[in-house]
Amino acid sequence: MPNELPTLLQATFPQLEPTLLQEIAREGMVKQLEPGQEVLRTGQYLPSNILVLNGLVKVYRQDEEGNEFLLYYLEGGNACALSLMCTARNEQSQVMAKAVTASELLLIPAQVSEQWLARYRSWHNFVIASYRERFDELLQTFDSIVFKGLDERLVFYLKRHLKAVGPQVRLSHQQIAEELNSSREVISRLLKKLEQKGAVLLHRNSIEILDLEDL
Repeated sequence: MPNELPTLLQATFPQLEPTLLQEIAREGMVKQLEPGQEVLRTGQYLPSNILVLNGLVKVYRQDEEGNEFLLYYLEGGNACALSLMCTARNEQSQVMAKAVTASELLLIPAQVSEQWLARYRSWHNFVIASYRERFDELLQTFDSIVFKGLDERLVFYLKRHLKAVGPQVRLSHQQIAEELNSSREVISRLLKKLEQKGAVLLHRNSIEILDLEDL
């Protein structure tokens, strides 16, 4: 990976200037994640900022019973905006994050990335854009909870999964119910209705998304 890293960085973060990419390759540490492996826990102090080179990482909140609530996904080319904020202010994380698929992250020491804000305009713009993108996603999540019924929230959830992961949803009805703060019975009933409309196809251990465009 060290020899391949500069090329990978250039392909993944084309908006960053070449001299900055060279510094990122020199200062960053690559971290490999297996599916399900945690990278961030609630209450953790972060010595490094997190960039996603490839794969898919889920950022979520977890209650005392272990139930998870999805906030957003991170994929190749994204930065964890909450890690940027926590490292800048030396604050504890209020969220958790784990790999959905096998993933590669690049950990950037906080003091180094702080220096880049003043030295590189492209890094400053990238950080601001990361804040804005995650904020917009959180607004969409908030809107789906406050202004939409559970059937619409389920469609929103499946559309976001389709965009981030693809048409195969390898989650149980119980897992989806926990993320939407509902019950398995209700989610199963709504998924059955979506299947009857031709929007999804229900398999024994997965859901195949067919067509959600008109929903």
